[in-house]
Amino acid sequence: MLYDETDLMILRELQEDAMTSYRDIAEKLNLSVGTVHNRIKRLKEVGLIKSFSAIVDAEKLGYGLTAIVLMQVEGERIVEVEERLATSKSIIAVYDTTGEFDIIAIGKFKNREDLNAFIKDVLKIQSIKRTVTSIALNVVKEDLRIRF
Repeated sequence: MLYDETDLMILRELQEDAMTSYRDIAEKLNLSVGTVHNRIKRLKEVGLIKSFSAIVDAEKLGYGLTAIVLMQVEGERIVEVEERLATSKSIIAVYDTTGEFDIIAIGKFKNREDLNAFIKDVLKIQSIKRTVTSIALNVVKEDLRIRF
């Protein structure tokens, strides 16, 4: 097993604020600092913790346009297209999906011109058969933290 309840408690604390010190986590959870350190180290080693990062307000950085792009792709090229999309600085998520569309990409753009340039670039990929793009009018919730 990759984790136990103590690991989950530590993960909850880190998801709330990844800059919380090991000492503060240890005090809150009634653990030793060494235990917290060793568990976080192990959770990183087994890949349960991928990285630590700041959650920034994209809109305040000037990326006020969120777009959802659905794509139909030639079957043998899906992974290749997904990998190419994943390298785009504008794309924050790429999903391999079932149903009518093969790929869903979610992007953050500064303006319509940036989105337009991205779509035109995507349409140059010959294995893409069809795209449908939606613009989010209002972001109600956007949180990739796992609640457990």
